[in-house]
Amino acid sequence: MALFEPSEEIISGRTADVYFQRTLHILEREGLNPVTTMEFFPARAGVFCGIEEAKAILSKVLSNGIAEVWALPEGEPMTRKEVTLRITAPYKSYGLYETALCGILAHQSGWATAARECVEAAGDIPVVSFGARHVHPTVAAVMDYAAVIGGCQGCSTIKGAELTGLSPSGTMPHALMLVMGDTVVATEAFDRHTPTEVARVALVDTFRDEAEEALRVAQALGKRLAMIRLDTPRERGGVTPDLVREVRYRLDLAGFTHVGIFVSGGFATERIRQFVTEKVPVNGFGVGSSISGAPPIDFTADIRELDGRAIAKRGRLPGITPNPRLIRLI
Repeated sequence: MALFEPSEEIISGRTADVYFQRTLHILEREGLNPVTTMEFFPARAGVFCGIEEAKAILSKVLSNGIAEVWALPEGEPMTRKEVTLRITAPYKSYGLYETALCGILAHQSGWATAARECVEAAGDIPVVSFGARHVHPTVAAVMDYAAVIGGCQGCSTIKGAELTGLSPSGTMPHALMLVMGDTVVATEAFDRHTPTEVARVALVDTFRDEAEEALRVAQALGKRLAMIRLDTPRERGGVTPDLVREVRYRLDLAGFTHVGIFVSGGFATERIRQFVTEKVPVNGFGVGSSISGAPPIDFTADIRELDGRAIAKRGRLPGITPNPRLIRLI
């Protein structure tokens, strides 16, 4: 079963640049449908991502036996201008989807690259994608998928987790605490009603001092409490190294050495690196807009062969660009 199912809007071409629709109309009227080879390459280096979704589109529109698709594997590092995807097929079978294919590769590679940078900064400490609230819901799951391809060990959306074969990651929102009126009451309710396979991670910055709340929930749940989460807002100084150290110290002093500390709220590559360099005792990072807000990596698509003859627009070299790293997908 394919991970991705292309939408009707994509397959019908309604998300394509209009000039591709007009091109197909002209070729149809002129009776032309040459076999072309099109190559896709990025404007900068990064993590290649999006080929599984691209393959799902191409598998629907290309004719078996007439087409070849070669690409880098999902999650591979790519260099600037490296050919990452090559399609050889009758132009009318795939030309309409140049817009979609470039957009898929651009955004997913951008998200995966940003995630990889955060993961590399974190070292052995897990990073979880928390960025769904910063993107349109139609792309939230794909963003989470790309973040996992980039190295995140988890993601927050249910659909994103389905795409990655993981269970969704999440603690408790401030809304639960505020509605129930007390951190311990809310955490105990979470413990009562949430499946046992879900880790008990309590948010401890809603009402009282973080260290005090951490001790209260640890005393209430005991060994069942896996972690506490610090998400202190900037208005209160944010999550600082000193705050984490104090919470860690007070938990250890009270005998709760098994309780980990998960931090979130404004964490990006440099801030993660700072925490790691200073050996701040954290057990996980939740990263949001640093991944979800990453700039896309622009992809360009060029025709390089026409019915077996080398061709290219000015400024580009005619003919297929060799890349032994590509593997055949179709």
